[in-house]
Amino acid sequence: MRELLAWVLAKYHRRDPVAWLVKQGLVVGHNFAMLEDVFIDPSHPWHIVIGNDVTLGPRVQILVHDASTKRHLGRTRIGKVVIGDKVFVGASSIILPGVTIGSDVIIGAGSIVTRDIPVGVVAAGNPARVLCPLSEFLERRSAEVASSPNFGIEYTIRGNITEQRKDEMNAMMKNRFGYVV
Repeated sequence: MRELLAWVLAKYHRRDPVAWLVKQGLVVGHNFAMLEDVFIDPSHPWHIVIGNDVTLGPRVQILVHDASTKRHLGRTRIGKVVIGDKVFVGASSIILPGVTIGSDVIIGAGSIVTRDIPVGVVAAGNPARVLCPLSEFLERRSAEVASSPNFGIEYTIRGNITEQRKDEMNAMMKNRFGYVV
């Protein structure tokens, strides 16, 4: 019977993981986007607060428990995780227990966030560290947008890109980068 209950919960969790986690106590703001294979710690979701306009890239993990002490101390360490508003967390990043990420933050792909990240910065690495203010990063990228090829939705899978447009896109991206809507 216990196995059946676990299977039902796992199936429901996979079908609509955010709704299941919210039902367990996860707090999520408006305009939340979570890409494929994101893992939000299901053992203690009530210790997680995610603000408005947050995007979690593919394979991001948010952990609120650390069981490394369980065998030795008989206890598992837990810590709250708070993610502010307008935060982007890049693919395959890991946010560890007890971390607060301020608002207006970009976390680079593959980062391990082990300590608090202040408001308005770009952070990346293992462990994640502040690289620059968000305003500086956006200024550099805005200049790049102006000097790079820009593509509309017709150059995306959701816009039913054609083989011809794929070829055009690759030919136009001589400097390796471009921007798409």
